[in-house]
Amino acid sequence: MVTVCFTTTDGRKVLAEAAPGARLLEAGQAVDMPLEGTCEGQMACSTCHVIVAPAWFDRLPAAIDDEEDMLDLAAGVTRTSRLACQIVLTDDLDGLEVRIPDEARDMQGR
Repeated sequence: MVTVCFTTTDGRKVLAEAAPGARLLEAGQAVDMPLEGTCEGQMACSTCHVIVAPAWFDRLPAAIDDEEDMLDLAAGVTRTSRLACQIVLTDDLDGLEVRIPDEARDMQGR
């Protein structure tokens, strides 16, 4: 299993576990993070925007242009912003730390 630490907008740390090959979006939704994922991973929205801890950001594969375009539409984007639907969890990412942006709103109530 791969462990991920989410930091919520109020500063709480929430651990999630997922099998290698799962997407960060799925791991976050499993522990009720406000990651809507409206487009179901098709990069047609930015409702799964997360901010990756700087120490982890360079360990991720680079974002493709379509992901960068969607991040341009997200609120509160930082240099280490990514779409959770585009991060595939691997053993190398065990311990990944991400933060939910302050502007996160999940219309599905998570």
